[in-house]
Amino acid sequence: MSNLIKKNICVVGLGYVGLSMSMLLSQKHNVIGLDIDKDKITLLKKKISPIEDPEISNYLETKELNIIFDLYKKEYFFNLDYIIISTPTNYDPDKNFFDTSSIEQILDDLVAYTEKSLIVIKSTIPVGYTERLCRKYKTNRIIFSPEFLREGKALHDNLYPSRIITSNNNSKGREFAEILKKSALCDDIKLFQMSPSEAEAVKLFSNCYLAMRVAFFNELDSYAMAHNLDTKHIINGVSSDPRIGMGYNNPSFGYGGYCLPKDTKQLLANYQDIPQSLISGIISSNSIRKDYIANELIKKNPQCVGIYRMTMKEGSDNIRESSLQGVMKRIKAKGIKIIIYEPLIKEKLFFSSELISNLEEFKSKSSIILTNRYAKELDDVKDIVFTRDCFGND
Repeated sequence: MSNLIKKNICVVGLGYVGLSMSMLLSQKHNVIGLDIDKDKITLLKKKISPIEDPEISNYLETKELNIIFDLYKKEYFFNLDYIIISTPTNYDPDKNFFDTSSIEQILDDLVAYTEKSLIVIKSTIPVGYTERLCRKYKTNRIIFSPEFLREGKALHDNLYPSRIITSNNNSKGREFAEILKKSALCDDIKLFQMSPSEAEAVKLFSNCYLAMRVAFFNELDSYAMAHNLDTKHIINGVSSDPRIGMGYNNPSFGYGGYCLPKDTKQLLANYQDIPQSLISGIISSNSIRKDYIANELIKKNPQCVGIYRMTMKEGSDNIRESSLQGVMKRIKAKGIKIIIYEPLIKEKLFFSSELISNLEEFKSKSSIILTNRYAKELDDVKDIVFTRDCFGND
């Protein structure tokens, strides 16, 4: 520690990726965390996490971190060693591509205000994007370093990373990888350097594989439901093969969240004229699963379907990317009433459906309660709960 040279680092975009990265690096380096969301910055200055992540909350409350939080300002871009961009890149269905405009807006400022800082993109981007940026801005100071984080466990996954990948279009890329490694709490971390396009492909193919596993076990569950078989027995038997394993095998209403839906669509867009059927099949399977779940509910002819929690999983505050929304739309299209219990939503309506804040009232008004993941507080109405959760985990 005595020989450590502190680096000056700026992180732009304080969502799951950027905030967890800020926590990680500010243990040993000087970090400035910037965002355009005033409410988020206000919370962070009070040492309150704006996102659901226990370890981020713990670090903010208990650790001595070298970090400043502020609204996005260009004047912070002077005298920095590294600038990390972790802004959202939502999938644009009209363009059939990620919306990367937030990255380029920041780069316009960075190229003008900085001369030596290494710019590290952590946002998820299309394959080939980093190389196009280097050509556009006539620089080799832009690299890509993918993140592999889970919602609700983002800081944990940065502290104990499965691997660290940086693109090799700049000699400082290896140095940045070492900084990430030395900030982690484990020693046996694999470091990879590869071309920017290869690093971008690793990110998209990794998430596409996870989406494929979710889709596979959901289709297994659909088969078991149709033939009155015990899904859990089948999955346990299949997953006991060490080549298959137990991860990502708990049935759900479809994959959702911030990453898997948009990353699979972006990967498919990257194929263009390349022959494929698996990638498009994964996307199609996810839609078919929502159709199947909705149809099974509709068959029961419920007067009122209660939606218990809109979050994707325990420990997540991601509501608007939940796969439950797709099921809800299909049910509502049949004229079936929907009510929702979700403490994280403070409004009275969610997409025209009534929100009920009292759990007991919610239970009494529901003919069927639909939940992606089972919770013990539903034990007293277990006979009307519809879930495909076999293992009680995410």
